[in-house]
Amino acid sequence: MVAVGLIVSAQALHAQKEIFNPVYTGVTSLSIAPDSRAGAMGDVGCATDPYMDNNSQYWNPSKYPFTNSQAGISLCYTPWLRKLVSDIDLANLTGYYKLDDYSALSGSLTYFSLGEVFVSTDGGQSISNFAIHPYEMALDFDYSRKLSESFSAAVGMRFIYSDLQYNYDDDVFPGKAFSADISMFYQNYIGVGRRDCLLGLGLNASNIGSKISYDGGQTNEFIPTNLRLGASLTVPIDEFNSFSISADANKLMVPTKPTYGQYMQERHAEVSSDANDYMEYISEYNGWLTEIGYNELSPIAGIFKSFSDAPGGFEEEMREIYWGVGAEYNYNDQFFLRGGYHYENEYKGNRKYFTVGAGFHMNVFSLDAAYLISTAQSNPLDQTLRFTLSFDMDGIKQIIGR
Repeated sequence: MVAVGLIVSAQALHAQKEIFNPVYTGVTSLSIAPDSRAGAMGDVGCATDPYMDNNSQYWNPSKYPFTNSQAGISLCYTPWLRKLVSDIDLANLTGYYKLDDYSALSGSLTYFSLGEVFVSTDGGQSISNFAIHPYEMALDFDYSRKLSESFSAAVGMRFIYSDLQYNYDDDVFPGKAFSADISMFYQNYIGVGRRDCLLGLGLNASNIGSKISYDGGQTNEFIPTNLRLGASLTVPIDEFNSFSISADANKLMVPTKPTYGQYMQERHAEVSSDANDYMEYISEYNGWLTEIGYNELSPIAGIFKSFSDAPGGFEEEMREIYWGVGAEYNYNDQFFLRGGYHYENEYKGNRKYFTVGAGFHMNVFSLDAAYLISTAQSNPLDQTLRFTLSFDMDGIKQIIGR
């Protein structure tokens, strides 16, 4: 009987750890990969070859001093939940300008539209005259500089605005936040066999900033502060062909919110089926989060706490790391074929999908496309085709003769 009891207790403990417990943040649109090149490689871009990459602003702005052109601009479009609705999407405009051979300025504007929402009367009648258009947007700028021939760093600032008001409740307000980014990039040739291969290493700590509030400051949510580490290796095959493989690992530097189950366990209570009791528990749960100090954590304190606060200990901390791997075939810097895989633990978000894509590059512009094939349920980008159109300013100058 004692042995049976121990087995049951162990199973109960294991079941307690095996719960869906993602890291919650506000402004989740900041975590959406905007461009099709990285999107076709399993959402990998921290250390990929920056030679013709206009979209490093999201992945690692310190790559810009290594670009080939003096300036570039790109427009990215990503449909969202396209199987269900037609008016939710993300648009991103990114550009950079090299001040000289060692430094660059870059910036981007991201707009995430949540479609059109109609206010309803108490009777459920739709009132088209009171349509609301909730959205999120972010505007950011970075300065990047080479600190040596093979190493660069960048710093940047971001303004975040999130208007999720779905009704005209006076207690709901748009949220605003400011954040900073710090990134580094290393690129150099190494010998692999008889080939000189290009090695890239990258780090990007993004969205280090204030919390965001939607109720006038009464409660605050963490923004998706993220640590991204990446590596890439480009192998030349011959004069016209090359192949690269890249990988990124990400960790949200946001404290794991104590679960409702932990709160109920501390109370030694069971969830009631009565709706009024449940709403009372939810109100008390929010009060408990304040009591134990979660709601009062500062963003900086939350960063340090995020590495050791998972209820399941070290095992759960490792689950909070999500990663991607990708490969790219390059023919003469003109045609590209790409593929990749992205993995997130099923208890931390369950985003698992394969990606494929292709690109076409001319002197003036590039066109990239990506397609996502989800291996888990409820992925909002499943079977979605997205595009990026990029322009090379040096190529445009050559055409107009300036």
